Amino acid sequence: MTHADVAALLERSNRLGSDPRNTNYAGGNTSVKGADVDPVTNESVELLWVKGSGGDLGTLSESGLAVLRLDRMRALVDVYPGVDREDEMVAAFDYCLHGKGGAAPSIDTAMHGLVEAAHVDHLHPDSGIALATAADGEALTKECFGDRVVWVPWRRPGFQLGLDIAAIKAANPQAVGCILGGHGITAWGESSAECEARTLEIIRTAEQFIAQRGVDAPFGAVVPGHEALPDDERRERAAALAPVIRGLAATDRPQVGHFTDDDVVLDFLAREKLQQLAALGTSCPDHFLRTKVRPLVLDLPVTASLDEMTARLRELHAEYREDYRAYYERHATPDSPPMRGADPAIVLVPGVGMFSFGKDKQTARVAGEFYVNAINVMRGAEALSTYAPIPEAEKFRIEYWQLEEAKLRRMPPPKPLATRVALVTGAGSGIGKAVAKRLADEGACVVVADLNGDTAAETAAEIGNSDVAVPVQVDVTDETRVAAAFDEAARAFGGVDLVVNNAGLSISKPLLETSARDWDLQHDVMAKGSFLVSREAARVMIEQGLGGDIVYITSKNSVFAGPNNIAYGATKADQAHQVRLLAAELGEHGIRVNGINPDGVVRGSGIFAGGWGAQRAAVYGVPEEKLGEFYAQRTLLKREVLPEHVANAVFALTGGDLSHTTGLHVPVDAGVAAAFLR
Repeated sequence: MTHADVAALLERSNRLGSDPRNTNYAGGNTSVKGADVDPVTNESVELLWVKGSGGDLGTLSESGLAVLRLDRMRALVDVYPGVDREDEMVAAFDYCLHGKGGAAPSIDTAMHGLVEAAHVDHLHPDSGIALATAADGEALTKECFGDRVVWVPWRRPGFQLGLDIAAIKAANPQAVGCILGGHGITAWGESSAECEARTLEIIRTAEQFIAQRGVDAPFGAVVPGHEALPDDERRERAAALAPVIRGLAATDRPQVGHFTDDDVVLDFLAREKLQQLAALGTSCPDHFLRTKVRPLVLDLPVTASLDEMTARLRELHAEYREDYRAYYERHATPDSPPMRGADPAIVLVPGVGMFSFGKDKQTARVAGEFYVNAINVMRGAEALSTYAPIPEAEKFRIEYWQLEEAKLRRMPPPKPLATRVALVTGAGSGIGKAVAKRLADEGACVVVADLNGDTAAETAAEIGNSDVAVPVQVDVTDETRVAAAFDEAARAFGGVDLVVNNAGLSISKPLLETSARDWDLQHDVMAKGSFLVSREAARVMIEQGLGGDIVYITSKNSVFAGPNNIAYGATKADQAHQVRLLAAELGEHGIRVNGINPDGVVRGSGIFAGGWGAQRAAVYGVPEEKLGEFYAQRTLLKREVLPEHVANAVFALTGGDLSHTTGLHVPVDAGVAAAFLR
């Protein structure tokens, strides 16, 4: 049963964390001190429950709390070796854990344990950080709050900051909280309700102060030629730029992208202070750990052509990498971790929007959200005063903190397809659905493409939220719709790395009964459709410069002369030769093209359910419900081929172990001797 104080803490945390005005995703921490029974001594013991490292307040549960013995934690004050060695105190927290201890204690644990209050909140609200990053933040804090909220000069999070805040609270009994210079806010109370009320008082009072006292247009005037493009034109330009930018941002390691064109972003990008403020970078540690020390900003007007923008982005990216290396070399010490990568996490394109990047879609999206927080902070600070983030050297100390490096090393290894973006056609059912699910299970972001928008949406929903899968309705015979599907992929994830040509249909008729319409329909969907999809995939992959995979779901019928099957067999043979042709043509770009030849996949198949099953059953003289069994009995292994078996083959070709294989056709037919490849 959850302790009553802990239940109140979780409810408070979830309320505060669910409102972006209060704190950013995974930012800040909350705590409660209370008594519980020690199961060993059966005596009451004072404990601290505090949000652990890496958790998110909006979704915090009891398993996300670190639980520490308060007497042992406070005893650390007597062995504290000083600010030069304060990182050692994080390891000491492990000796204060109660029972199994719950989550790993965060760097802010000392703040919560040393402050003499039953409840403590530490958050990163935009309004509070605006005061914290204003050049005269201390004076503004006093003007805004009087002596009810106290200014704490910047100090890197850690044990000493906890001591500082504890001392300030003791010296200011009238205070309900503090503004942490360059960082955020902390509030306290003797009950959960009181602590939450004080937290919200600080945040809302700061918001009102900025609104009432701040100047208009804190980012300056709109720069001609940097205004936001009209919606359709802006989205088209974003889709065209996304693969280029993603390729640049993935120079050191693969990345997934996210695009944001919120009004707050577009307004910032249009203003005369854009370059000046962007160069200063973000301030709150949570912000720049996600966004890097500063963004890359395109310095061209919206009237520039796509080619001009692309060329300039490449130049700026080279400069950014040189600048980042210089930043690292300015501040690195012999004990610093190696440089993690010199590519930007945030790329700003005036008139278009913001592109953010990370190791997965959620990380990329959250990086963008954090930069929106940073824009709000800069607006508030500039409205009141001048934006003055913490010094660059302090940013480096946090970005390359050994504790941060240790946190990164604790991360689980990535899945085989992590950072890869897959687009699967015909993914609303059958083989395509199984392939989409398998690729997502292996870490890929998936664009679920299907002629039926409803089934595409159902498959995407089964896979997960929009950080994992997005649906798109597409007719693969229409090159405009195919291009639009890849545009959606570019805006959703930054581009495409893996494409599965699976869309298809079948009409089983003998030669004399096959109409020209039957022939054209099957060739349009499978031969022409695969060509159009592969052509668009190749364009995106070449622009990214990251290589890629194109997989064709062909058929054993591409090499096997089945009865009454002229149109279907011929179009499958067309697809099979496309594999060979494209493997030869695209290899120089690192794009591998392979095929899979399944036997008839009956179960879950939209094709078989749509009439093909009845037609083939009639050809072979078996009941339709027995067709799968019939197919199985004609194979060497006597096994029915299921959609999951084809999905397994797609993963085998794209999961990394066959990195030097292209132009291959893999039979997934349980052994049809007549379809052996020669």
